[in-house]
Amino acid sequence: MPQNSFNTIAFLASPHPEAEAARRRLEACYAGVAPDQADVIVALGGDGFMLQVLHRFMNTGKPIYGMNRGSVGFLMNEYAEAGLAERLALAENTIIHPLSMLATDSAGQDHRALAINEVSLLRQHHQAAKLRVLIDGKVRMEELICDGILVATPAGSTAYNLSAHGPIIPISSPLLALTPISPFRPRRWRGALLPNAAKIDIDILEADKRPVSAVADHDEIRNVVRVHVEEATGAEALMLFDPGHSLDERILTEQFGY
Repeated sequence: MPQNSFNTIAFLASPHPEAEAARRRLEACYAGVAPDQADVIVALGGDGFMLQVLHRFMNTGKPIYGMNRGSVGFLMNEYAEAGLAERLALAENTIIHPLSMLATDSAGQDHRALAINEVSLLRQHHQAAKLRVLIDGKVRMEELICDGILVATPAGSTAYNLSAHGPIIPISSPLLALTPISPFRPRRWRGALLPNAAKIDIDILEADKRPVSAVADHDEIRNVVRVHVEEATGAEALMLFDPGHSLDERILTEQFGY
């Protein structure tokens, strides 16, 4: 039975010609409206574009239904022009809670950003980063020498986190992944699973000699000296998936190597 009632649809496309062509066809077929007049947003592109749209409509209550006109499309549904209204009516809702990043740079400036996938700290040049890791105000690792470290949400656990050999987290789990990127010392540390209420602070040691940037999804702050990360409890994004192809199902499938 239909579980959603959407009267108006806005179509947004990435700059890729294939996505733009799909947008024009769908708008002609389904009488697309402006985003501020829409009950639901249909995003046409790849995962990167989907993240941009999710950020744009954070906390608006507008659900986002992605259709893949990009490459990977992990966050997207399959593209099809026929039967879109019926697919939207039957789509399953997933609520995404982003991370909040507060990064302080070497000039003492504070920068805030949200991350749906992950917050990453990355070395800026040839020398490895040297970091101190605190969880809820307690030092858990006095010195980590590495290419970087990241904090991933369940939604982002199959992205950069997985490439860095971090754990895959089911979407409904109240957990965050703290994953080192190419750790040199301690060499055997592979990261930690943290409760989603954890407050994570990372100090950059020898910041002048070993500069580090902080990235929240696509927002980058360079030459940071301290980064604070926690779940943004007051923020949420809404995603729609076809039945049987939810983010939960995709994450579970990913754990079996598909």
